[in-house]
Amino acid sequence: MADLVFAYPGDLETPTGGYIYDRRIIEGLRQLGVTVDPLPLGEGFPFPGAITCETAAQLLMGLIEGQRAVIDGLAFGAMHAHAARIARCLDLTALIHHPLYLETGLSAAQARAFKDQERVSVQAAARVIVTSPATANQVCRDFGVHPDRVSVVVPGVDKPALPVPAGLRANTPFQLLSVGTLTRRKGFDLLFSALKDLTDLDWHLDIVGDDTRDSAYAAQLIRQISETQLTDRVTFHGAVSPSDLWEHYTKADAFVLASRYEGYGMAYIEAIAHGLPVIGSGGGAVRETLPPDAAIYCGQENVDAIKSALRRVISDPELRHTMANAARQRAQALPDWGASASRFADAVFGHAGPHLKSGDKI
Repeated sequence: MADLVFAYPGDLETPTGGYIYDRRIIEGLRQLGVTVDPLPLGEGFPFPGAITCETAAQLLMGLIEGQRAVIDGLAFGAMHAHAARIARCLDLTALIHHPLYLETGLSAAQARAFKDQERVSVQAAARVIVTSPATANQVCRDFGVHPDRVSVVVPGVDKPALPVPAGLRANTPFQLLSVGTLTRRKGFDLLFSALKDLTDLDWHLDIVGDDTRDSAYAAQLIRQISETQLTDRVTFHGAVSPSDLWEHYTKADAFVLASRYEGYGMAYIEAIAHGLPVIGSGGGAVRETLPPDAAIYCGQENVDAIKSALRRVISDPELRHTMANAARQRAQALPDWGASASRFADAVFGHAGPHLKSGDKI
């Protein structure tokens, strides 16, 4: 049997942070010599129908007894009715990118239900992997999981060559970049509310991210930029290839994302890795993810703070240069995906690992 089964909902090629994490960890584990069998659990999570949930549970319980398995929390959090049975069959690790009950846009009743369901699921797992210390604290506090069962494995980052510091670029107009799926949690409405009062400055915003996940919110954003006369200053690119995303980072002068909540904030770290000054906001792990010398943290849903930070960064080349240099320095200490995969293997298998290549260390 495989060393590890990695179970996930939906399409593993989805270009969002959680799926990117899953793909890169699977790739990294394989490079360590770990045999990994991906296992798709179906569509509809985290709001699966009864048939979808039962089918997913049967797929998992049909594995060889004692099989080591990782289940992405986007699915496992909604499988509370089956969690105990699955955990009895498998050596189970729950991977929590961020608690489902903290997703923006849920009603109070939905959030309470998700919290109760996730608690049941997560407590059934033998161990839990999270992507940030902030999420680890939430899992221990809100789901009653002992800290000894929780491991933090932050995402890795691809580190580019940085021939031209962002603070020294001379783009006209000033090029702002924001990367994130067009959902309410990513806070693009907050960003547009801040930008509408900055039309005295010469800037353009490129937004990269899937615009099909929440069509109502995407339509709301289109109306918002039309009503605030920002249509000519904002370009929606939709989901793009990794190479095209890389090019957007390379051409940008600064990065901004006005999230309401992040379990880690991979886009912030990708921007830091590209040497960009960063403006960010939100709860969860955002504050701890943003290095204070390379980024400006704007609190939670604080449009005035976002507006002030944008004006400072756009207007002050010296500040941008200082922040860009700090980002370049911070980038050197960021883990690559190989290091993150090693930590992931350590969390799942322990220090020995399953079948590592000669000379590899976890």
